[in-house]
Amino acid sequence: MPNRNAGHDSRWCWLLIAGITFGAGWNPGSIRAEEPQVYSAHDTLQISADDSPAATASLDGLKWEPGEFTVTVQPQTGDGPHAFVRFPSAVPTGDATNDLVAMEWYAPKTESGELAKVPAVVVVHESGSRMEVGRIFAKAIYAKGYHAFMIQLPFYGLRKPKDIDTSDGSRFLPVMKQAIADVRRARDAVAAIPAVDAEHIALQGTSLGGFVAATTAGLDRGFDQVFIMVAGGDLLSVINGGRREAAELRQRLAKAGYEGDKLRELVAAIEPTTLAHRIDAERMWLYTAKDDQVVPIASALALQQAAKLDDDHHIQLWGDHYKVILYFPVIIDHMVSQLAKSDQR
Repeated sequence: MPNRNAGHDSRWCWLLIAGITFGAGWNPGSIRAEEPQVYSAHDTLQISADDSPAATASLDGLKWEPGEFTVTVQPQTGDGPHAFVRFPSAVPTGDATNDLVAMEWYAPKTESGELAKVPAVVVVHESGSRMEVGRIFAKAIYAKGYHAFMIQLPFYGLRKPKDIDTSDGSRFLPVMKQAIADVRRARDAVAAIPAVDAEHIALQGTSLGGFVAATTAGLDRGFDQVFIMVAGGDLLSVINGGRREAAELRQRLAKAGYEGDKLRELVAAIEPTTLAHRIDAERMWLYTAKDDQVVPIASALALQQAAKLDDDHHIQLWGDHYKVILYFPVIIDHMVSQLAKSDQR
């Protein structure tokens, strides 16, 4: 097993932050290294009954019929991920490009050069089209000695068709439902890869990815741990009152006819607080910016209350939705300390 701390102190994380600032990024044209590897996988989704009518309605709208599926791993060389992992979406939309899920795999190796048999983290990126924050989380997790799989959400990256208007607000709900299903299925796709310690697969999400991850975690307890950054609950208030990305989404939804009661009904189908009581509070952590102008702190507090998280599971940091990235070294160190505890169980 590799040393998860050797040579990877906080200074390395600052280099990643500089990469965001100056646009250093991933090369989607990396050369294929060798033939793909194909694995058989199956959905382990197990949605238990819930006493809450609202939770039951949400679960009914989000679940799918579990089944068998194929996972393809295409190794890469050059700048970028070590491999792409592809598998079919659990909730297809009818577009072949979008419905083939893509994950970027950053894979640690042992001193002898073999893939390390260690735990993994599924990373859910933010709303930015370059997915840079999600990628720095994945790279930092990998640098600490864990497998990192950054899933590309619907209509992002390799999943983005050329002829579809992804800004159409009418697509919001089906896309979010697909994203939630894909993230949950990603856990089982990762577990099918022999190099991964399938007993320890965690979930991390930032901003948009944090909302997706929070709702996904409420489906069942498939993930070992859950880490949510600058996201929370009460999505309706975030859309109605948030700035920047939230305001842009509000405008797109209004253009598609979603306002008032119609918007409330739309958002209720994917509201994280509706399912938060189903998450193991001992294995979930929130990281919140106190002056967040996109996702107000009230959103995180709503999720904390719904999930019954102790205060030490809610790390509140100075800064806004963007400047909080300056605390990235602190966040990643805290995450890794929790991953290490789970690994020792």
